[in-house]
Amino acid sequence: MKKSWLILFGVMLLSSLTTLAQTTDKQLYRDIVRMDSIYFDAYNRCDMDKQAAIYSDSLEFYHDGSGLETSKAKVLAAIKQNICGKVTRVLVPGSIEVYPLPNFGAVEIALHQFINHAENNSISKPDKFVLIWQYQNKQWRIKRVISLHVNN
Repeated sequence: MKKSWLILFGVMLLSSLTTLAQTTDKQLYRDIVRMDSIYFDAYNRCDMDKQAAIYSDSLEFYHDGSGLETSKAKVLAAIKQNICGKVTRVLVPGSIEVYPLPNFGAVEIALHQFINHAENNSISKPDKFVLIWQYQNKQWRIKRVISLHVNN
């Protein structure tokens, strides 16, 4: 009996801590959703200067197809060559999850789809992505990207 009571107490405590964390991180959530929107608007409009400003100079981009790229310039060049005018990114509504990284920034996990204009505007299946955002000098920067296209 004591064991089940302890388990129940633990579940209740964890639930209340999760609720507290969600309540205190509402502004963080709004900030990251806003930054996602700003970044991917620039991505979809091929605003390379805006994208460069949002990416950290020490960017690490992990792609399940091509592996790791640590050159911000090469990531931007690849976007310009392979994305601009060819693909539009659409966020899956309600899919963004945001988790704080104390003394650093936040983790964003979400789903998005891509409209391929070269293939009759075909729409990809939802893909998961992870962004590590760093908050420094009152600015958000994308420090790490994990791009997963496992559903296609």
